[in-house]
Amino acid sequence: MVCLAAAVWLVRRFLQSRGFDWRAFGATLLALRWGWLAAAAVSVMAGYYGRALRWRVLMRPVKPDPSLWNLFSATVIGFTAITLLGRPGEFVRPYLIASKEKVSTSSQMAALVLERIYDVLTVLAIFGFALGRVRRSDAALGPALSWVFSTGGWLVGALSIVVLALLAAFRHFSAAMRRRLLDALAALPEQHFKRADRLITAFVQGVESTKSQKAMLLVVWYTAIEWATIAVTVFCVMRAFGGALHFGWLDVLIFLGFLAFGAVVQIPGVGGGTQVVSVLVLTELFRVPLEISTSVALVLWFISFVVVVPVGVALALHEGVRWRTLKQLEPEVNV
Repeated sequence: MVCLAAAVWLVRRFLQSRGFDWRAFGATLLALRWGWLAAAAVSVMAGYYGRALRWRVLMRPVKPDPSLWNLFSATVIGFTAITLLGRPGEFVRPYLIASKEKVSTSSQMAALVLERIYDVLTVLAIFGFALGRVRRSDAALGPALSWVFSTGGWLVGALSIVVLALLAAFRHFSAAMRRRLLDALAALPEQHFKRADRLITAFVQGVESTKSQKAMLLVVWYTAIEWATIAVTVFCVMRAFGGALHFGWLDVLIFLGFLAFGAVVQIPGVGGGTQVVSVLVLTELFRVPLEISTSVALVLWFISFVVVVPVGVALALHEGVRWRTLKQLEPEVNV
């Protein structure tokens, strides 16, 4: 609580130093269109359902027909834990799924590793596509910065292709790739080597779930659905501000690309660096006034992270989940 209060005080001082108009900020929030915010909240919950569908495919090697409701409730509780507990909350979802479906925690950690890889690939694809076309949007960039972003877009796209190639190599030659990686890392100290071994083993176990062509296509399809719901959420939030913002779909993709990278840092109860990234991108690239940019960051954080909390807490209470136990989780695979 002390850290959170200090953070709020620092943000307030920073905004005051920039000539922040609190009246304009309040007026922007009061003018929000609640119908669009409700649509954004529905899209967020649909995204959790999409994640549950994808996880069902990823865990087929250990359980061919898991309960979709168990996966969905564990997903909602897991993301609630991330909001309340920060980074340690990421391990709640695989732990709960393993407990509910009577499978090993390590197998579900493997599914988490693979899920992250597909999400990172999608972020790279969105970021590369958006940056490669940034000059066609309304973003206010100078010629030099526009060239840098355009070139960076193609580089990010190329990187995503390389990662896809590595993923395909693991998919078809998992045992051989694991041996080669471990041989290459043999010079590491024993502690670091064991950690690398656990990571690589978890990854190989996860790749086993997508060896069939159908499973691979399903994972890609559900990943596309999940990120489509995220894009729709951002679009609905922008629409909720009415005439204060004029964002098209390309602008949403550019904004979403930066936002996804900002989500890497997690702060308990706050949700990470997404708020700072939101404000910076809106003010520096799109020349949106600071008051409106701050309002967007606040609303987007609330829709993306806070709306799920009451649902997650209610599900946790209904299923007898103890938050004290979740805080003390020691994952079998440290990723």
